[in-house]
Amino acid sequence: MPYVSLNEAQTHLPDLIAGLKPGEELEITINDRTVARLVAEPAKARKPRRPGSAVGILVVVAEDDEHLRDFKDYMP
Repeated sequence: MPYVSLNEAQTHLPDLIAGLKPGEELEITINDRTVARLVAEPAKARKPRRPGSAVGILVVVAEDDEHLRDFKDYMP
């Protein structure tokens, strides 16, 4: 487990946090004595997508090509 002094932790805290991998710990010491541990939270598991979960939220208009006329120069 890596460790850093309190002074170094105060100076470089954002960099130390960014460098931690999920679940990794970093000990913060004063005079070679551990006074605190910084632990990176594991990434939250993403819920699987459910088909049909946007029913009633999104509206897809099948015959709406009028708004594409402005982009005809960019389309093949």
